[in-house]
Amino acid sequence: MSNVSAEENKPNQLVSSEEFRNVIGHFASGVSIITVRESEVNYGITASAVSSVSLEPPMLLICANKSTGTCHAISKAGSFTVNILAENQIDLALQFARANTDKFQDINMSYGELGNPVLNDTLAQIECRVVEEVTGGTHSVFLAEVQTAKAAEKDPLVYFRGKFGEFNQTSR
Repeated sequence: MSNVSAEENKPNQLVSSEEFRNVIGHFASGVSIITVRESEVNYGITASAVSSVSLEPPMLLICANKSTGTCHAISKAGSFTVNILAENQIDLALQFARANTDKFQDINMSYGELGNPVLNDTLAQIECRVVEEVTGGTHSVFLAEVQTAKAAEKDPLVYFRGKFGEFNQTSR
């Protein structure tokens, strides 16, 4: 029988959500708008939680809060589009970050091969088909295969410590 008490055997306490938000905010990321069309309705959210997964086959992942209509629509539709924003598209990022608004009002868009909204004039557009959905806390993580991908020659919009900014390349 062990002499270690149950209290001593507990795993280390997790960091608080406030502390984690502060620290992870130091990780600069690109800004995108995830769009999907389900039951003849367009949905979209601003997101920085987008990551490349593999090149063979081309895959990426996105994370969406399970409480959003966009997350539910992606689950039902089984596809989505990642619209990566250019540095001059802060207003677009803010428009899609607001809840309960007509996010697509006055938006220059078309529909892609998978039937989802594609925001025109963005830095890049990636159409994806979901292959797996998993839960991570308050979010759904969608692993998806890339169906189409297009990019323009522009500079990206960057998100760092809760603010939007510009990317400055170095000569190295």
